[in-house]
Amino acid sequence: MAKQAKQKLKLIRVRDILLENTDADHTISVAKIISILSEYGIEAERKSIYEDIEELRAYGMDIEMKKGNGGGYYVASREFELPELKFLVDAVQASRFITTAKSRTLINKLSSLTSRYERSELSRQVHIAERIKSMNKSIYYTTDFIHKAINENRKVSFRYFNYNSKKEKVARREGKRYVVSPWLLIWNDENYYLAAYDSESGIVKHYRVDKMERVEITDEAREGEAVFKSSEMSMYPTGIFDMFGGKTETVALDCAEEMAGAVIDRFGSDVTLTQGGELDFTAHVKVQLSPRFYGWIMAFGGKMKISSPAYAVEDFKKMLSEISDLYR
Repeated sequence: MAKQAKQKLKLIRVRDILLENTDADHTISVAKIISILSEYGIEAERKSIYEDIEELRAYGMDIEMKKGNGGGYYVASREFELPELKFLVDAVQASRFITTAKSRTLINKLSSLTSRYERSELSRQVHIAERIKSMNKSIYYTTDFIHKAINENRKVSFRYFNYNSKKEKVARREGKRYVVSPWLLIWNDENYYLAAYDSESGIVKHYRVDKMERVEITDEAREGEAVFKSSEMSMYPTGIFDMFGGKTETVALDCAEEMAGAVIDRFGSDVTLTQGGELDFTAHVKVQLSPRFYGWIMAFGGKMKISSPAYAVEDFKKMLSEISDLYR
């Protein structure tokens, strides 16, 4: 019976052998497939291997044969090609909200989707030890709870914390639970944020997902749908420089010609640009006014200037003055 059970696994084993040991640059012979099968206690004849390969082709596997010396069978294409896997590995490595341990786990899973030869190319990309990573291991469960709450149209409750200078967690609001209506998960400035409607204040607030803990789905239905369907929400994510920014405003930016690329990169190709102004052109952009937005303007020196609204100009000047005072 044990021998018969192993024979039933033969087709699956042949599939795994091809996926593990072959790619466009590496083939495997029928004799080698038979040899590896024997290590699993599975007996096979050449004819049965040919039949298995044809069945796998009929199933949808892209199996090709290379003739001549060093020839054999190989998997010509896969669900994910190597360049796609490299891209995904880079994304995992660059994600600060994913812990170092979880990054390695995800990369190992991605690596299993290619041959052992191409896997080595992915491993050479792994340099995550020196990257700044989240310390919150529960973030994966948190995002899952948030998605579930959104799908079920329910509010979520959670505790929110920050770190002190001793690297200790300090609960916000003395540990009192937050209860909000989740609507969007946003990737911004290398962090994951929850955009949620706070019924108490009647406004949209943002929460760093990696600083949320003990997340629960409540029985209360979500609120704030009208707010998230408003025109103001259409600015996500181009106009958000800081998840904890202030009032949304249409701002006129006088720019030097070489700033056109930076403006389009930030606000998209639909941004309104008009010729003239104090410099070469004026960009009209919808943003949340915040220190982060003002910092973005400062990065370009005298090549970009806020021309309206007046109160944004004054806020910017006040920020510049406060920074200047620090260095006197």
